[in-house]
Amino acid sequence: MAIAISQEAFDAMVRENMEDLGMDADEALADAVDALTLQGADLSGIIKRVPGEAAAAEVSPVMRVLDEVKASSASDSDSGGRSEEDAERLASLLDELRELCSGEGLENAAVAARNGAVEALVALCAWAGVKQERLLASGLKALSSLLRDVGSTEKFRQSEGPQVVMGILKGGSESSDILEGGFRVVASASAGNEVVKECFMDLKVDELILQVMGEKSNSNVQSLYDAIRVLLTPDDNRVVASQVYGYSRRFAETGIAAVLVNALREKVAPSSLPSACAALKAIAVNDEICRSISENGGIDVLLRCIDEASEQKNKVIARSCCSLLSKLAGSDANKTTIIERGGFDKFLKLTSRFSEDPPIIQEVMSTVTILTLRSPENAARAMGAGYGTLAIQAMQKFPSSAQTQKQACLMIRNLVVRNPDNRTILLNDGVEKLIRKAKIMHGSCKDAATSALRDLGVDNYNA
Repeated sequence: MAIAISQEAFDAMVRENMEDLGMDADEALADAVDALTLQGADLSGIIKRVPGEAAAAEVSPVMRVLDEVKASSASDSDSGGRSEEDAERLASLLDELRELCSGEGLENAAVAARNGAVEALVALCAWAGVKQERLLASGLKALSSLLRDVGSTEKFRQSEGPQVVMGILKGGSESSDILEGGFRVVASASAGNEVVKECFMDLKVDELILQVMGEKSNSNVQSLYDAIRVLLTPDDNRVVASQVYGYSRRFAETGIAAVLVNALREKVAPSSLPSACAALKAIAVNDEICRSISENGGIDVLLRCIDEASEQKNKVIARSCCSLLSKLAGSDANKTTIIERGGFDKFLKLTSRFSEDPPIIQEVMSTVTILTLRSPENAARAMGAGYGTLAIQAMQKFPSSAQTQKQACLMIRNLVVRNPDNRTILLNDGVEKLIRKAKIMHGSCKDAATSALRDLGVDNYNA
């Protein structure tokens, strides 16, 4: 575990290097950073500055903005209210803080979190109320930009952030901006933190999400789908056994799978569709749920979306839909449905539209691998549709793509393991040479390639 260090202790070390050891300013700063890094100190959020330098404020614009936010919030709180002009000015400061801490602003976010920004923004959002929509939306979005690691999400939890945000979402369901900001906070705060996930689930966030999604106008709040996905992802490496599998079943029991399918069918904008697919994929954790998604028309909707993505050459939507279909195909009943609905032909058409895009081809091969698992009939249909040829062409065309080579080997295994006729066809087409080449070129392909050679029945498959 990293050693905690305060800004004051860091500044004192730099000052000591200058005053006691005679180092110049730059040397003193660099030496302090190097020494503390070697000692295992956590320097995230520490402003790397020379104490007393007049330019310190310029080095850390995030501190300037944060100080102004705190001062403005304190002034408004003391006066018992704020004018529209003051609210707009504070909202603009919050927007600036968000810009500084979003995206590549990881260090700025750490600096702000270390200096009380999380606690300040939770308090501001609680005080603002849903009637100050512009200010509250800006506060929520700024808060989400600060929640980048376990340290900041724990501060959020300890400040009763989950309770505050849930209260806001319950009262602000008519505002898409507040919903977008609020669910963005839910997603950011829950990422990598099992305890925060548990807090939101204890507050019945699953029921709230179902209620919010009942309003057609809310179907394009993208952060809502992101929140579902993050809440149901086991991403806290501090936890041996995550509870998210149970959370997925709880979500499914509310009936949200059918609501998500309906959103995909009728209402979701293309920009939100990949997030909606990811949310539904996170819920589909067992055979029963996968079948219920199909029974509600999920497979038909996804195959239609794949057709549209193919025509529009939208690779993001194409990959998202294929990935979800792969998950649903884990149910044997769904395998039959996908194939009967023309899935093999639609996937092959997709690969021809994205013939220069290895990730799309990989996603299709992954889906076909699952569809042909333990099913010689499906393997025979896949060969007849042209997937043996696709595997060979992909291996020839993208020899340097380890993932393409590996996925082709995995698909070949399922095409041939229970189908002797398919083995003969692929061996006559020269697949053995391609697999052996992939095995030599890519260490990550070794096991898959060896298994494919074994199932093809060739000699020295382990060589």
